[in-house]
Amino acid sequence: MRQMNWILYALLTVLAWGVYGVILHKGRGLMPMGAETPHAGLKAFLFVCIAYALIGLASAVLLKVRGSDWSLTREGIKWSLIAGIAGALGAFTLVLALGAAAPIYKGAAAAAVMPIVFAGAPIINTIVAMSIHPPEGGWGSLPKPFLLGCALAAVGAFMVAKYAPTNSGGAAALHKPSSGNTAK
Repeated sequence: MRQMNWILYALLTVLAWGVYGVILHKGRGLMPMGAETPHAGLKAFLFVCIAYALIGLASAVLLKVRGSDWSLTREGIKWSLIAGIAGALGAFTLVLALGAAAPIYKGAAAAAVMPIVFAGAPIINTIVAMSIHPPEGGWGSLPKPFLLGCALAAVGAFMVAKYAPTNSGGAAALHKPSSGNTAK
């Protein structure tokens, strides 16, 4: 049973990240608006960073409780910091994406943004992982259903984002021409 813990942890991650964008966008939307609207996402992100620091402290306590000797390697630290930068940069740009989508989708911006993030990230993850650890037999040996799954994830993300509902109940007008005057 212990060897199945990874599935439980993966499902808990799905749950946490599945609600993350919606809750983050709600926090952004509850920050002061008006003249402060351009800053609302960064204000929300500031508290995301504080939460990361608190979870970091909790992991230090867990290391202590588990009896770690706190031995570290320079390469382990380097790559872990790079991973942290990538994660924090992703959270930062997610805040920017939610803010940019808010005028179109209102409170439902996460319905458009998160499918792109959650379908695109696994595809990038797969490419990077296979670049670092190439499959036996090379890239040409990849099973067709695997490649089809990657393509379906991309198409699915596009369709969900393009037709995500707005708070008015209809699909966003990303694919429709603007009804206002446009300069030519």
